[in-house]
Formats: sequence, structure tokens, C-alpha cells
Amino acid sequence: MGSRTILGTFKRDIQLWIMIFPAIAAIFVFNYIPMYGIQLAFRDFDFSKGLTGGEWRGLFYFKQFIESFLFTDLLTNTFLISFTTIIVGFPAPIILALVLNQIQRKKMKQLMQTTVYLPHFISIIVLVGMMNVLLSPETGIVGYFMKSIGFGDINLLASTSTFIPVNIVSDIWQHCGWNSIIYLAALSTVDPQLYDSAKIDGASRWQTIRYIDFPALVPTIVILFILSMGNILSTGFEKIFLMQNSLNLPVSEVIATYVYKIGIVSNQFSYASAIGLFNTVINFIFLFAMNAISKKASNTSLF
Repeated sequence: MGSRTILGTFKRDIQLWIMIFPAIAAIFVFNYIPMYGIQLAFRDFDFSKGLTGGEWRGLFYFKQFIESFLFTDLLTNTFLISFTTIIVGFPAPIILALVLNQIQRKKMKQLMQTTVYLPHFISIIVLVGMMNVLLSPETGIVGYFMKSIGFGDINLLASTSTFIPVNIVSDIWQHCGWNSIIYLAALSTVDPQLYDSAKIDGASRWQTIRYIDFPALVPTIVILFILSMGNILSTGFEKIFLMQNSLNLPVSEVIATYVYKIGIVSNQFSYASAIGLFNTVINFIFLFAMNAISKKASNTSLF
């Protein structure tokens, strides 16, 4: 009976399954099949013997990473950048969505949405290039402005105290608009009669946001926050690597860039695989822990 129900559901939604099949295939090919290589973290890599032919080393490479003198700095830098990005950057698209939702004129709203969406499509390489030009203490607009108000020749990309703020602000500027789409979609499900009732009762815009809009966003906020905690040690590679230089290295060297240098540059594939797996396991633990806390506190969770 159960198999008939499943088959009937599949036949009924065949068009939807066809639409989603490319995404399922892509995830399977690029996310699940490569898991075969996880064993590389537990054995020596031998070019002549392939992934499974090397000597079994168990947890040797994990122990090597934990005992490394760079372990504390890498973990601290990675966690600090990721956590700060989540805490500062996560509310930004929520606030933007609430503001955009208050715009009554349709054309003005569409113009504002298009404007804030566009930075998302700028290449990371182009973005970092723009930052190098704009923040240059000699030729950049921002550098010239800071010099004119008495801050002197400050290279924001070369300073250990400004690297993280610059990274966070640029990340918010690039992705805030795009990330607000899902919140705007959630706000579009609010019954218009609630707004009409609020107007009749004399509610201000702030009261409308507080008592109608924000409660409608809470389930979406909780789910996305849980997912973001699953990336607590994932800073991304490209942007950090492109912004990295010898002067900001003490705060910009994160697990992702270290794995690249160890694995690709130094050809220590087993060691790099162990570090990457360690990073993934920590993210997985944070995801499950945050999901359990959310489920107990608000009865909203991923699973």
C-alpha cells in the first residue's frame, strides 16, 4: 500500500521531479561521490597507489593538526571572522526587507530592489580589486578621505585591526540585498487584511513592523540562523585569500587558506584532507546543536 502511495505521488508530481532532477544530480555528483576521498584523511597518499593504496595512519594527521603551533591561531581567526559575520551580517537583510516592504510605490520599490540586488552578481575578484583601489591610502577615495580628516596614511587592507571590519562591511554590501529576497517572500504571505486592520486601529509603521511583519519572519529567521551556524568555521576561501597579504596574515590566515597552502602548494594531501574533515565535523556539530536548541526553545527546527 505504501509503495503504491509513493508511486502515485511520484506520478502526480512528475513535472516537479523533472525540474528538480538536475539539482539532485549535481548535489549527488559534486557532494556525495567525493566523500569517497574522505579516507585520505586517515592514510598516507601515494601517487602510484591512488586514494586507497596508501598506508593506514588512523588519527595521526588530526593529532598533528591539533598539536600544531598554528592550531589556536587558525581556529581563533576562522571562528572570529565567521561568528562576527553572522552576528553583524545576519540581521542586515532582515532590516532591509522590513524597510523595502514599507515602500508603497511599486516602481520605487522595484528600483530599490534592483539596486540592492546588483552587488551580489559582482565577481569576488572584481570586488577585491575595487576594494584595493578605493581603500588605497595613496590613490583611493576612502584613503584620501581618511587622510583629509586627520587619520593619516592608513592602509585598511594591510592593518590587522581593520581587516575583519572591512571584510564584514564588504560582505554585507555585496550580499545583503540578495539575502533579503527570502524575507521579502515571507512578508508577501502576510494577509493584507492585517495591514488594513492595523491602519483602522491607528497603528504606526513601527507598530506594524513589530506586531505584523516581524512575527511573520520569525520561522524563516530561525531556520536560516540554524543553517548559518552550520558554517561557523566556513569563512569562504576566495575572498579571504585575495584580501590576504603579509601584513594582515596574523588575522587573515584561516582554515580554508591554510588547507590550500598545505594541500595544493605543499602537496600534503592527507594532512589537508584531515584538516578539512575536522572543519566539516565541527560545523556539523554546531548545526545539530543549534537545531536541538531551537527545537526545544521555539519548536522550530530543520528536522
